[in-house]
Amino acid sequence: MISTQLTIYCINPGCNSPINPMGDRVCASCQTPLVHRYLWATGSLSAQITPGTKVADRYGVITHQIWLDTQPGLPPDIPEELPKEVIPYLRLYQERLHLPQAYGFASDGEEDTTDILLLENVPIDDTGNIYPTIVEAWEQATAVRQVYWLWQILQLWTPLSELGLSRSLLVVDNLRVQGWCVRLLELYQTPEDEKQSLKNLGECWQFWVASAKTSVAKGLQNLVQEMCETEVELDDIATQLNGLLLASAAELPLVLKVAGSTDIGPIMAQNEDACYPNNLNDLDEPLFSHLSIVCDGIGGHEGGEVASKLAVQSIKLQIRALLAEVTEQAVLVSPKLLQEQLEASLRVVNNVICARNNEQKRQGKERMATTIVMALQVPQRVQTSTGWQSNNTHELYLANVGDSRAYWITRNYCQLLTVDDDVATREVRFAKSLYRKALIRTDATALTQALGTRNAESLRLKIQRFIVEEDGILLLCSDGLSDNNRVEQYWQDYAIPVLKGQMTVEDAVHNWINLANEKNGRDNTSVVLTYCRVSPEYLVPVTPTLPEEIIEAEIQEEQEELEEQKEQEELISFTESSQTLLDLDLDLDLDLDISEESVISPEIPTTLITKPNRRKRLVMLGGVLGLLVGGTSLGLFAWWQINPQGFQQMCRQLPQKVQQLCPPGK
Repeated sequence: MISTQLTIYCINPGCNSPINPMGDRVCASCQTPLVHRYLWATGSLSAQITPGTKVADRYGVITHQIWLDTQPGLPPDIPEELPKEVIPYLRLYQERLHLPQAYGFASDGEEDTTDILLLENVPIDDTGNIYPTIVEAWEQATAVRQVYWLWQILQLWTPLSELGLSRSLLVVDNLRVQGWCVRLLELYQTPEDEKQSLKNLGECWQFWVASAKTSVAKGLQNLVQEMCETEVELDDIATQLNGLLLASAAELPLVLKVAGSTDIGPIMAQNEDACYPNNLNDLDEPLFSHLSIVCDGIGGHEGGEVASKLAVQSIKLQIRALLAEVTEQAVLVSPKLLQEQLEASLRVVNNVICARNNEQKRQGKERMATTIVMALQVPQRVQTSTGWQSNNTHELYLANVGDSRAYWITRNYCQLLTVDDDVATREVRFAKSLYRKALIRTDATALTQALGTRNAESLRLKIQRFIVEEDGILLLCSDGLSDNNRVEQYWQDYAIPVLKGQMTVEDAVHNWINLANEKNGRDNTSVVLTYCRVSPEYLVPVTPTLPEEIIEAEIQEEQEELEEQKEQEELISFTESSQTLLDLDLDLDLDLDISEESVISPEIPTTLITKPNRRKRLVMLGGVLGLLVGGTSLGLFAWWQINPQGFQQMCRQLPQKVQQLCPPGK
């Protein structure tokens, strides 16, 4: 081991000058995106290696146990016979959103030492910094996020316990959070003489819930007390925690903007992809904004294109019926039941395509099939934590078969939500190979399942449930875009402008497709984007932002003139402001329909700002300020008198400090 300044090697095998300074985004020689793959080195031995050291002439030690693979284009060292400690990571590969993956082994170069297991897909950002623990992030988290973290841990309890790994969820430093998502640094085997139960989990949680947000504190404390003092069933705890989660999430507004399109690509003869929605053709659909689908057909002309279209049309029929049933329910439909219904819907779609194959006597490779990735936002009614009735629980269900993918993208990170059904993944799940070694196989990307190839009973389905509690973009795409990690490489360039309001969702879809055609270009491409916004937009006119020093100068210099104008301007603006707020109230009475722009930020009436008098500029600005304050105050008073319930609902979306200024409900 030697200490050295780190460089990063280009992954392009044909690059003439592959060595680049660490931190560069692209190779200076060939412009190939550089891969900065940070790893977690397990065990006490790795913790003793000094930062700045280079291990095995390849791995740079950034900080204790965080290593950088400076040659990410080369396969890591993997023994022929896999050690026992690696097997749990392979068996739990389907949980890769929350759990790390085994990457390879490295020797520290000393004699009589064991090789160090390296883990990838760990909670480390793209600059080598580890994400915070739940304890570190707890007090700054929102109420819904606090409950959501606990929900995710509870969902991991069963799969980890079955492999004797429940201790992994009880080590506080092991539980890290990347925004909404709980992620583990590594897996810990539970000692054979220790029997972990929900009581142990409750005892771990009780220190956190003591400082939970007020709206959820009592519910969490009662739940944890029940876990610690009684022999409670996991399903009972899950039911209670789910109710609290949905009630707290429903406090947030929710606006969904959806757009999708499919493209034949630069060299393909026909388009075997299908998606929903597609361009602007589906805007009048009742499912619009609730459902998004991408399918990539298999089977050639009049095969793959037929299968993908059959899948889209069939799943739409299934989901339309499902949502109608959910709407009629007087109580919350459980996540388990909704997941079972979605599984059943996908099996019906599979059998529709399979029956068409049988009718046409298609055999072997002639049988048509399709991949699918679909997302369903289920708008259930629920009473919120603060006692009002909401029309949406913010639940998002995600399913995929094949290698079409779903990503969740915010301003800070891009997360792959799905796991491909291909040979490489199968080898890992069966504990036959580490993922990086499986990728070397010539058939690594061959699909192991798709809709329509076999009877529905043979499908292995995983339906995931997410809670939309932050602003972000859900990206569904076929492999025409996701191949060669294009989403991971370019998400900041193509998603951030949408999140900043600088680009429409429709334009972003076309830009992603253009990227796929330019950088990959060998396949059809389908992209469906759903921009999810939960950040509140205030439902009252607000004063345009001005520099603070200007406002203070205006107020001090023109106070007397401002007071003189105020009475007259209030009379002029009362009618207009009241009508504006009444119009907003009518929008609220539409039950915040998420298929439209239901959360509105009204514009200031132009008649109030387009007729400046001939006084000097400061007087004009001061008058506008007084006009807005006075008119808005009277308008708000009118709204409170006419519709106190709608007014109180608006108040609950304001910041906590501002809520204190709202009058009490009648």
